[in-house]
Amino acid sequence: MDKVVVVGSSLAGVRACGGLRANGFEGRITLVGNEPHQPYDRPPLSKKVLAGEWEPERISLFRDGEIESLGLDLRLGQPAVALSLADRAVELASGETVDYEGLILATGAATRRLPQQLEDDSVFELRTLDDSLALRARLAPGSQRVTIIGAGFIGLEVAATARTLGNEVVVVEGLPAPLIRGLGAEMGRAVTTLHDDNGVAIRCGVSVGGISRDGAALTVHITDGHGAAESIVSDIVVVGIGVSPVTGWLVDSGLEVRDGIVCDATLNAGVVGVYAAGDIARWPNGQFDGEEMRVEHWTNASEQGMHAAKNLLAVASGSEPEPYSAVPFFWSEQYGARIQFIGRAAGDDDVRIVKGSVADRAFVALYGKHGRLRGALGLSMPKPLMQCRKLLLERLSFDDALAAVEAF
Repeated sequence: MDKVVVVGSSLAGVRACGGLRANGFEGRITLVGNEPHQPYDRPPLSKKVLAGEWEPERISLFRDGEIESLGLDLRLGQPAVALSLADRAVELASGETVDYEGLILATGAATRRLPQQLEDDSVFELRTLDDSLALRARLAPGSQRVTIIGAGFIGLEVAATARTLGNEVVVVEGLPAPLIRGLGAEMGRAVTTLHDDNGVAIRCGVSVGGISRDGAALTVHITDGHGAAESIVSDIVVVGIGVSPVTGWLVDSGLEVRDGIVCDATLNAGVVGVYAAGDIARWPNGQFDGEEMRVEHWTNASEQGMHAAKNLLAVASGSEPEPYSAVPFFWSEQYGARIQFIGRAAGDDDVRIVKGSVADRAFVALYGKHGRLRGALGLSMPKPLMQCRKLLLERLSFDDALAAVEAF
């Protein structure tokens, strides 16, 4: 194998390139990216970059000289539009095709939009560097009326940053609690007490009928849980209702696409020499008894990019690939507090706070299901939270995990 194409220039794709070289690959690596910028890290976009504390060069995923040392053939600003498995070729938006012998797919995710979302300079989404810089310019003066649609992690990080910059912030959410998909209802409410403390109003259980402009102001039209209509007058609206894997260009490729690219335990996409990593990879995670999952977090993208590269080279050399088995981990920073979660959460988990308290704005909570430890949440308690990772790896029972954490 002499030619590998990596499609996706974000974290998973960059780590795949590094993993190829680290495992001895000396052939051509072509890195395809849909943005013109050199690859950059995304988590700071809703925090340090948005707040104006960091400039874009600080979030580069390549150190000085690293692109040259890796010997990459960069095709930036050229989105992939089609894949031919028969020809082993990726077609770019420019019409050019890039052939491969090995392929790693890491196209990540794109923001979801509201139905018939208003196209307006004051209506923002946040996924790219350009998005962050444009929104930053509007938030920086402060004293703006900001409405954020969606109380997931991105929406709440933007809310915290906007509020810290001196803006008036309202968050609206269709589900009955914030962060419900990531943390469950009880802990979602517990974590967002940080926003109560800082004067951000979070309104859950409301539906958004649309956004309209009336002269100088925007209006977000909502309906509450009792059917009562209301209008929220805003200077800025941020839509943060989640993301979808970027797989539309693969629909006719012959790969199995189902809310991501369906992979086996080794991240192989069902075709020899084709692997997926990061937000688009759906795979059976052996750490959770083969539960199929797709994980949209930084650590997962970083690890999977390197793992996919290693397995691609292993199979090409006649060796056995290794399953990717991991305990998911993600974090968020809001108002100087660090929220960290290890494992998986579900709506019917048994959740217990075992250290600290919500009132103290510092705690560790464990998540159990069917008698087994499934996850751990920490608010401003990083050390005991990270100790829980070992308990998850050991697959402790929920009772044993409760006792272990109380002894930390």
